[in-house]
Amino acid sequence: MLVGQVYRAERTSGRWDAIVVGSGIGGLAAAALLAKAGRRVLVLERHYVAGGFTHVFRRPGFEWDVGVHYIGGVQREDASLRLLFDDLSEGRLEWAPMDPVYDRVIVGERRFDFVAGREAFLEGLTREFPGERRVIERYLDLVHRASRAAGLFFAERALPPWLGAPLRPLLGWRFRRHSDRTTFDVLDGLGASPELTGVLTAQWGDYGLPPRRSSFAIHAMVARHYLGGGSYPVGGAGRIAATIVPTIEKAGGTVLVSAEVERILVRNGRASGVRLKDGHEVVAPLVVSDAGVANTFGRLLGPEPPAWARARLSAVSPSVGHVCLYLGLNGSARELDLPRTNLWIYPGYDHDANVARYLADRNAPLPAAYVSFPSARDPDWDRRHPGRATVEVVGFAPYEWFEPWRDAPWRRRGPEYEGLKAQLQERLLDAALRHVPQVGLGRIAHAELSTPLSTRHFAGYARGEIYGLDHTPARFRQPWLRPHTPIAGLFLTGQDIVTDGVAGALAGGVLAASAILRRNVRRQAIERGRKQRSGS
Repeated sequence: MLVGQVYRAERTSGRWDAIVVGSGIGGLAAAALLAKAGRRVLVLERHYVAGGFTHVFRRPGFEWDVGVHYIGGVQREDASLRLLFDDLSEGRLEWAPMDPVYDRVIVGERRFDFVAGREAFLEGLTREFPGERRVIERYLDLVHRASRAAGLFFAERALPPWLGAPLRPLLGWRFRRHSDRTTFDVLDGLGASPELTGVLTAQWGDYGLPPRRSSFAIHAMVARHYLGGGSYPVGGAGRIAATIVPTIEKAGGTVLVSAEVERILVRNGRASGVRLKDGHEVVAPLVVSDAGVANTFGRLLGPEPPAWARARLSAVSPSVGHVCLYLGLNGSARELDLPRTNLWIYPGYDHDANVARYLADRNAPLPAAYVSFPSARDPDWDRRHPGRATVEVVGFAPYEWFEPWRDAPWRRRGPEYEGLKAQLQERLLDAALRHVPQVGLGRIAHAELSTPLSTRHFAGYARGEIYGLDHTPARFRQPWLRPHTPIAGLFLTGQDIVTDGVAGALAGGVLAASAILRRNVRRQAIERGRKQRSGS
């Protein structure tokens, strides 16, 4: 599936209204929304495939997603996120629901199911924690309030800084009541037992920080996002980019891959275009960066970041690195009885303690293992890959473990590096086989492990961080994490502007387009999506 075109200098000719650096969902969303406003947009992607963390990679007979394991908020046809995708893809993107149990939490020998729907979720956990029903009810109320408060908080970020600053206290105070507290502090304040706290925070892997470090705001937004259940793109994660790129091209835009931007050009205090790695320059009055704030401020503006950029970057920190074991199996998902439910596997209820032990001793129990079954949840999979199935097992691993090989070429990093990978691969496989033994039994035809260096190599994140910036309380206190920058004509998009994940990065694209066009793009896109769905 070819999405976009391979870069050649002549393909950048002509007049561009905007250049988007990076083709993650934040970049593609911003570009598509600008295209719908009549702008001709050039999207430049350093990787050889478009989509950022929504892309897929292939080996003979198999394909795997690298970041889209499941999406919430698209189950109902009238849901806002579903309508946004309908608008961006012009109705080309379809969704398949997962099982009602979208997440299964396994702690030691105990299992806890997250069932789609607030009442089903409440009743399911009440059966496991009968004495804490009121705690769970109050928790769900706070999740709802924090998520609702996020709307006005992030709406302020789309306003010009001179207008947003005086409105910030009014629009953001409700959200900051939640974002300034850690997830652990909120649950402790509710009187949750350590066991219930461990279960309710089991999705911490979706944002990369255990309860004592994460802002309750990010936890609440993730929990609310999946409370109605999970879905998966029909045709695989690669369909997201494949269905949005035509929207950009329809307005005269282009998406180019293998097109690495070396510098954002700034002349007379204003962004004026970009210089690519081959030295070719492309001019445009607007530049939108989906490369992350660390890359944008710390690398793309020049070898020495401006003083204001250094000050801002010192206030935030990169998120966690990860390893992922990609398994290709002989046999279909149906034949192997693979579930459409995610497994979250933990050695104990105290996630912070689990992480601390692991960071101190890599031989300690894995603090988390997440097992996903993409081929089981994609109804189009058997048509593309009959008699095959895939499994993904994700774990966390600090960048520091792999840093000695950061300058070694991809796939040629030496036996010591391969030995570390083999050790981690075996541990992740063991975790999966304990709970899904049918994955073994001689069925494994392909096994491949990615590391934080894989993320660094392909996504350009300096420390292999998967979620951009850490979602600590301090992150949400940074008013400069907004589309506008101190450089006229330079805007930011993606997961650093709102939150991580596909929905968060897409929201970053919506905010960026709103800031550029100076209107409520989200409302317009939802209305267009509704008309698209109704056929009117």
